[in-house]
Amino acid sequence: MTVGILSDTHGFLDKRVFSHFEKCDEIWHAGDIGSPEVLTALMNFKPTRAVFGNIDGREIRSQIPEFAVFMADGMKVLMTHIAGKFGTYNREVKSKILDYQPGILVCGHSHILKIAFDRQNKLLYLNPGAAGKQGFHKTQTLVRIRIEQGSIQGAEVIELAN
Repeated sequence: MTVGILSDTHGFLDKRVFSHFEKCDEIWHAGDIGSPEVLTALMNFKPTRAVFGNIDGREIRSQIPEFAVFMADGMKVLMTHIAGKFGTYNREVKSKILDYQPGILVCGHSHILKIAFDRQNKLLYLNPGAAGKQGFHKTQTLVRIRIEQGSIQGAEVIELAN
């Protein structure tokens, strides 16, 4: 299974996302979608899992949850927008990690791309950075991962340079 992961689009969906995620089986959006049109465009393109972020309004919040826990080719995933700092997550995320024991934690919010293994919680922390134009980041980023039978087989960082 190949998954395209993005976050923090803030209402802007770069057309290059579609070519980079063309061969993906699913898309995961880790919040701050910014407009229902972005969510609709992704859902019309590929099966999409998403969580709402702090800037998302009532219309988006009525369609998707704040937290998502699901299985992806044998790997348990926990996705939320605001997880807290790597390794020292906020109280609610710590509780969900203990309850669900995910193999991957996907989050956004910081606009800082980070992929790291959290040894203490035995999970891959994955923040794809920001795919939109709003924020302090200088480069829009996306991530693609490959999951096979409960194991992560590869990850690619994609920079949408000007």
